[in-house]
Amino acid sequence: MDKKITATAAVLGMIAIILGAFGAHALKKVLTVEELNTFETGVKYQMYHALFLLFIGLTTFLSEKTKKGISILTVAGIALFSGSIYILATKNISGIDIKAFGIVTPIGGLLLISAWFWLFLNLIRKKS
Repeated sequence: MDKKITATAAVLGMIAIILGAFGAHALKKVLTVEELNTFETGVKYQMYHALFLLFIGLTTFLSEKTKKGISILTVAGIALFSGSIYILATKNISGIDIKAFGIVTPIGGLLLISAWFWLFLNLIRKKS
C-alpha cells in the first residue's frame, strides 16, 4: 500500500508541475488574469495534496487501513476539487460550461478536509 500511495503522490505531483507550466505558458495567452489565478489555485492544491500523500505513504505511525482511507479521500478530493477548478477556469476556451461543476468543487474540498481530519484524529489517539 505504501508504494501505491507514494507512486500516486509522485504522479499527482508530476501532473501538477505539468499543468502549472501549461498554465504559465500556454494558458497565459488565452485566459483572463482571474481565470489563470483560478487555474493556479487548482494546481497549488493538487501539489499540496500530492505532498500530503507522499507524507502519508512514507510515514510509519499510521495503520495500513488509515493510510488507505486517507489516500482515497485525498485522491478523490484532488480529482473533484482541482479537476472542477481546471474545468471551470478553462470553460471559455474548452466550451465545457457545466454548472454542476460549481457544486463539485466544495465536495472535493470537503473530502480533502476529511483526509486531514482523519490524520488529526489518528495523531491525537496515538499513544506515545
